[in-house]
Amino acid sequence: MSRVMSHRKVIQAAPDVVYDLVADVTKWPVIFAPSVLVRHLHRGPDDERFRLWATVNGAVKSWTSRRVLDPEQRRIVFEQERSQAPIASMGGSWSLRETGAATEVTLDHHFTVVDGADPEEIATAVDRNSETELAALARIAELGHPVEEVVHTFEDTVTLQCSAADLYDFVYHSERWPEHVPHVSRIELTEDDDGVQLMEMDTVTAGGIPHTTKSVRICFPGERIDYKQLLPPAMLFGHSGAWEFADGPDGAVVTARHTVAINPAAAREILGAETDLADARAYLTEALSTNSRNTLLCAVRYAETTKSPT
Repeated sequence: MSRVMSHRKVIQAAPDVVYDLVADVTKWPVIFAPSVLVRHLHRGPDDERFRLWATVNGAVKSWTSRRVLDPEQRRIVFEQERSQAPIASMGGSWSLRETGAATEVTLDHHFTVVDGADPEEIATAVDRNSETELAALARIAELGHPVEEVVHTFEDTVTLQCSAADLYDFVYHSERWPEHVPHVSRIELTEDDDGVQLMEMDTVTAGGIPHTTKSVRICFPGERIDYKQLLPPAMLFGHSGAWEFADGPDGAVVTARHTVAINPAAAREILGAETDLADARAYLTEALSTNSRNTLLCAVRYAETTKSPT
């Protein structure tokens, strides 16, 4: 029997602002706490298919979903194509209704479970994740800033004199970093499922400020490592990124990509009362890009020291 659940929240923002946040799943990892990674399989003007990795009851699950988008009616219908046990099927919709200067958001779900599973366990997870997602949606939409100023994506692509396999190996085995990467002082790395890692890391910023981050990493051997910080720095609502590896004619071509959702109040507290979002974006771009480049240079040095003599 199908279980039906509904959650509602009034958000103090225009419907178009809220709809755009729900419609663009590529921003979800830095907005919604449960979302870890989204990879599109198809993306049309009014429909899409994507694979989503998300935390469910403390574990990382993945599934493929399809969605039909109706911006005129401000409604998005979704259905999982292949659910993971104990869920047998899952679907629902986002519906937005203008209420004066605000937007009422309704998030509906319907699901079934596999034989022998407890539907209350799934209902608890749906309830918790829905409340979390609606609160996060309001947090970003109610800032009063254009989304593109709050959610910022940037990348660096470099060519390095070693193989893509060597660089992937170094990033994948991050437990080695404290010995080889100066700004990293501690790493705890676990991998319970193939390709899904949980990493806790202590680092020190250029200004000497220590902080701890926790990340989920989704690894695609030899190709890329995507990650989402579960405990991002104080200036950020969310931080996700990816390392992409390929061999080119002049060496390994590596792209380090970051997406951040900036907390304007925290940025002013940390960087100064006059800090605006442009200042925060510039600061974060420089700091995170520098860390990525330094990690890759450490990877090259590590690869050179471990080469077998010819």
